Amino acid sequence: MAFVDTVLARLPQPVRSLLIKHREMLKFAVVGGVCFVVTNAVNYALKLTVLNRNPVTALIVAVIIATIVSYILNREWSFRDRGGRERPHEAALFFLISGIGVGLNALPLWVSRYLFDLEVPHVTLLTQEIADFGFGIILGTLIAMVFRWWAFKKWVFPEAEGRVRPLRVVPTDEDEQAA
Repeated sequence: MAFVDTVLARLPQPVRSLLIKHREMLKFAVVGGVCFVVTNAVNYALKLTVLNRNPVTALIVAVIIATIVSYILNREWSFRDRGGRERPHEAALFFLISGIGVGLNALPLWVSRYLFDLEVPHVTLLTQEIADFGFGIILGTLIAMVFRWWAFKKWVFPEAEGRVRPLRVVPTDEDEQAA
């Protein structure tokens, strides 16, 4: 039994029914959580080393890396039954929409840093880092996530059953003997 099935089996029936009904959104949220961790790890690795004077650039690079991870996980897990497009067209739309998402993700951090002047020397380092996290990581991620969920379902993976995979037939001893 798969891990998800084990977890679902332990939940009360009303919660289990709700999660099963919205499983695609739940999978999208799990992928989002994984990509959130990737974004933060890469962002802080860059921001605390080679891009310490360029926090918006560090965030953009981190989001681009997480977007590549997101494409793979969303295509093969979250939206694996959805389709309706040839793979190159699907990938182009995914990355175009994700590019818009990168801009939406970085916009609150840019506003925080350069319109509100929430950066050293105008504020303390602690205030700057809290503002960066709140605006760049939390608010930016939420705005981009809502946009991506809507846009992916509308344009990238538009058909609900567009990529249903055929069942694999496991050969039996009779099939092997007949061949």
